[in-house]
Amino acid sequence: MAATTLPQKTREIHNNHMDSTIWNDFKFRDDDIIIATYAKSGTTWMQQIVSQLIFRGAEGHDVAEMSPWLDLRLPPPEVKLAAVEAQTHRRFIKTHLPLDAFVFNPKVKHIYIGRDGRDVIWSMHNHHINMTPEIIDVLNNAGEFDGPPLSSPTNDTCQYFREWLNDEGFPVWSLWENIRTWWSARDLPNVMLVHFNDLKADMPGEIARIAEFLDIEVDVATWPTILDHCSFDYMKNHADKVVPLGGSPWSGGAKTFINKGSNGRWRDMLPADDSARYEARALAELGEDCAAWLKHGKQA
Repeated sequence: MAATTLPQKTREIHNNHMDSTIWNDFKFRDDDIIIATYAKSGTTWMQQIVSQLIFRGAEGHDVAEMSPWLDLRLPPPEVKLAAVEAQTHRRFIKTHLPLDAFVFNPKVKHIYIGRDGRDVIWSMHNHHINMTPEIIDVLNNAGEFDGPPLSSPTNDTCQYFREWLNDEGFPVWSLWENIRTWWSARDLPNVMLVHFNDLKADMPGEIARIAEFLDIEVDVATWPTILDHCSFDYMKNHADKVVPLGGSPWSGGAKTFINKGSNGRWRDMLPADDSARYEARALAELGEDCAAWLKHGKQA
């Protein structure tokens, strides 16, 4: 059932990547935009889309720096909070927190992006296996946190998927609580759900829907430019401007982070019984409607 009351923060998360307490000190502005997602679900794509809508198709903006992952444990909270407080443009900030660990503001816009967990993990494995030893060491030694440290993953993507499915999202965090909490708020007027599949199938239509939700009027003359700048090829060719820290935490740099931008790579690799276990788990954790949306998007 969709939310009928405003979401409340009921807990803190402080794991090997995230510290949710930073949101307790964040000073919202009424026109802020929050981009929320489980990792590798289309976050960077949505940041580029929102950036292009705000800046009317302009090039050259360092989107990753302008739109920080606020709950990442690095850099220190005081550094990030000061940086976003100094911004004078309409702010767009990302979070990977489930809604019950986030400070929900009824005045700002929230866009949540979903993607089938099998596609997420195929992308996540590329992301994780290419993380440099230096960034793993920095994350593990940036103060105390709850849970296990981050380590280098297995080379076997299917085994990586099994570990993730069996261990509540290890080495990151639970997909189920992330999607379930945001799904529960889907009918609130300042929450919009977008699916990766729908962006792939009809990017112009979805960007127009996002613009309407954000109350941004798009000049017809700039529309083709915006669409071009939100394409996979453009983002791959300008990866240093859209990827966090210019891609330095990953072997091969920014273009490693912007990997394939495609779905279904697991279909020829993941054994049928593992896929079936995932679908049964999604149904049990999310319910029929939410599980169908996570798998298909609007097509469900």
